[in-house]
Amino acid sequence: MDRTLFSEEHDAFRKAFRQFAEREIVPHQARWREQGQVDREVWTKAGKAGFLCPWVEEKYGGAGSDFLASTVIIEELARIYESGFAMGLHSDVVVPYIEAFGNDEQKQRWLPGCCDGTLITAIGMTEPGAGSDLAAIQTTAVKDGDDYIINGSKTFITNGQLCDLVLLAVKTDLDPKNAHRGISLFVVEATRAGFKKGKRLHKMGMVSQDTSELFFEDCRVPAANMLGQVGTGFMMMMQKLQQERLTVAIGAVASAEQVLKDTIDYVKERTAFGKPISKFQNTQFKIVEALAKVQVGRAYLDQVLVGHVAGKELVTECSIAKFWTTDMAQEVIDECLQLFGGYGYMTEYPVARAFVDARVQRIYAGTNEIMKVIVAKRLGL
Repeated sequence: MDRTLFSEEHDAFRKAFRQFAEREIVPHQARWREQGQVDREVWTKAGKAGFLCPWVEEKYGGAGSDFLASTVIIEELARIYESGFAMGLHSDVVVPYIEAFGNDEQKQRWLPGCCDGTLITAIGMTEPGAGSDLAAIQTTAVKDGDDYIINGSKTFITNGQLCDLVLLAVKTDLDPKNAHRGISLFVVEATRAGFKKGKRLHKMGMVSQDTSELFFEDCRVPAANMLGQVGTGFMMMMQKLQQERLTVAIGAVASAEQVLKDTIDYVKERTAFGKPISKFQNTQFKIVEALAKVQVGRAYLDQVLVGHVAGKELVTECSIAKFWTTDMAQEVIDECLQLFGGYGYMTEYPVARAFVDARVQRIYAGTNEIMKVIVAKRLGL
């Protein structure tokens, strides 16, 4: 399908990032999977090349582009089956909070480092007892003079080992009647006393992504590190979750597209009973069905992308995109893996890694079930 949402500048940006990826990412992927995280150096190399937070204004260290530049990066990472280098989480989930809700002093303090790769970010929302239900978080921040004392823990935190800054959701009002109005957001430096990084968590997929536990024990943070006003954290999260869910959908569709492309190449080469397996009707039907799903997902997602870049409020559309595309990607990748036969179960084949990587997409950024709850509420059901 022809895509009309990208400009010539975006196409040139894609070419440049593809060259960067082939040079600085692909040669290291196997080692990153073994060590359980990417090298810190690749972050600074990406920042120096202008691939981190490309949409940030030039005065804060960015390239002054738009979210479509980030879309290009997410798609190109999917093309090379790279799920550990969490550029999208950093550039398009965490940093937008600082850009949108930070004051000028905070932007000057943090954005240049986020753009050049010297400051790697993480987002601390999920807790052992609170996932999609953000109002249930238990981490607290208690005012003490010009500071806040933070206590609590977070889990399943991407970039948890490498992070220099954590965007942290906390309770500043412990009254249960103020579950939503009692949440505030802080940017917490990893060097703060009382901030401890726990063990790296071992996952079934995304094995080169440093997912970790984070602990806060009487962690003193200046009030100047709060984003926005006290008690406005939930409102800010609701505004930014639209883009977070859209980034997941972008990765899901791009991954399904790449797996399908590689599967088509494979079935043309693999023979059984004296002929390529692409000549069997069952193979043809499975491929065509997968292609239909991918193209429908692509058409819908690109339309949502156009509206999002234009600044439209698309909570319903992004929620639908998140649950539909991630379900679709899981189905397509599963069918493709089946066509690889026993080789599809071998981790040296990218389709095997894509299969386990895809599973979590239906869970993070709000489970797919929560996406349906959101849409149902917006329909007045």
